[in-house]
Amino acid sequence: MGTANIDSEGNGKRNALPFSPDLRALRPGEACLSTSSYPIEPTEVPALVPVSECWSVSPWWVSLLSVLALALYAPVLAHLVHQWYTEPDFSHGFLVPVFSGFLLWRERARIRRQPLRPSSAGLALLVLGVLMLFAGTLGAELFISRTSLLVVLTGMVLYLAGPAVLRAVRFPLGYLLLMIPLPAIIYNQITFPLQLLASRLASASLNLVGIPVLREGNLLVLPNYTLEVVDACSGIRSLLSLIALAVAYAYLAERRNWARILLVLLMVPIAVVSNGVRIFGTGVLTDLRGPGAAEGFFHAFSGWLIFMTAVILMLLAHRLIEHMGKWMEERAHA
Repeated sequence: MGTANIDSEGNGKRNALPFSPDLRALRPGEACLSTSSYPIEPTEVPALVPVSECWSVSPWWVSLLSVLALALYAPVLAHLVHQWYTEPDFSHGFLVPVFSGFLLWRERARIRRQPLRPSSAGLALLVLGVLMLFAGTLGAELFISRTSLLVVLTGMVLYLAGPAVLRAVRFPLGYLLLMIPLPAIIYNQITFPLQLLASRLASASLNLVGIPVLREGNLLVLPNYTLEVVDACSGIRSLLSLIALAVAYAYLAERRNWARILLVLLMVPIAVVSNGVRIFGTGVLTDLRGPGAAEGFFHAFSGWLIFMTAVILMLLAHRLIEHMGKWMEERAHA
């Protein structure tokens, strides 16, 4: 059975050689012959389809690299999931890979349109990622060993699919960084200042409404009880969760990069003020109803209530940014 070539006039003619085009020799913008209908009659012109639809990544390479990566990172992933489950400050980590997977599915058509140009530079990233894993494991540095997974994933995409596909999936890959808990040295440097800031905000607010309070560091001494702003009440939990939420929301709801960055940055004061309001409310109820108001159901419920309030403030901040953007465009065209 022969195949057909296309001459300059667009007419099909019989070729005695078997059809075996070298698809990887084609350049972006070229096309390959569709093999969906054979044999081809002499008067029949075969269909042309984009070259990116003709290429396919070898399933053997994908399977091999995936199995090796899973074997290497099984202990790292198991410990990471355990930390998400046992430490509420990082429980949002469960949702981060789910959202990244959703983005990959949502943008699958755009990803498939990218030309496949496997790059050997991906091998260098794979080696770098494995070296980071070994260094982090030997040095008992969890953050390095966990971030090496992202380096390995980036190397796999670059090696198997090329830079165009890597650019198309860079945000879902980069978003995975938010599932990795902060290093302990950074976490501790952030938590204590947040405790002091929340204590100052709550103390000033309580004095404004006439409730006597003495602040000693992160302790709020009330007439009938002493509130301690511990690590769990520092606001770091809501801050990390709100930043992860804001990054996801900004990516989906906003197209301007400056607006995305501004919206994420606004989560810092929103989280800090919201946590200060929570401690203030706890102090007011403690003064009115006794120490029981600072514990149990109200303490847990107030956390969710303040978090939802912060989400509403995020949405309002986005509306404000939209109006500011329109005003800037009107000034530019005036």
